[in-house]
Amino acid sequence: MNCLACGSSAIVTGTVFDTNGGSPEFKIDDVSAWKTMFGLGTRKIRAYGCVHCQHLQLAVDFNEKDVQRYQQFEGEQPGVLERINLGE
Repeated sequence: MNCLACGSSAIVTGTVFDTNGGSPEFKIDDVSAWKTMFGLGTRKIRAYGCVHCQHLQLAVDFNEKDVQRYQQFEGEQPGVLERINLGE
């Protein structure tokens, strides 16, 4: 899968979820439920709507640590065992 906006293959899977009255957030799939309960592993979402075609586009506010972690593996992400063996 590639990014529709820039073509990069550094895609992070996650879930958009409701924060019980707050702004919806993006939960990165490989972050544990415990960390999510304490507000770790979630990122703010920005939304853009096209006036002409009504297309909705969402963007996630990743921090610098996320960028370094997920962009180092441009292309297909390594498996869990491969990450452990790399010392992550």
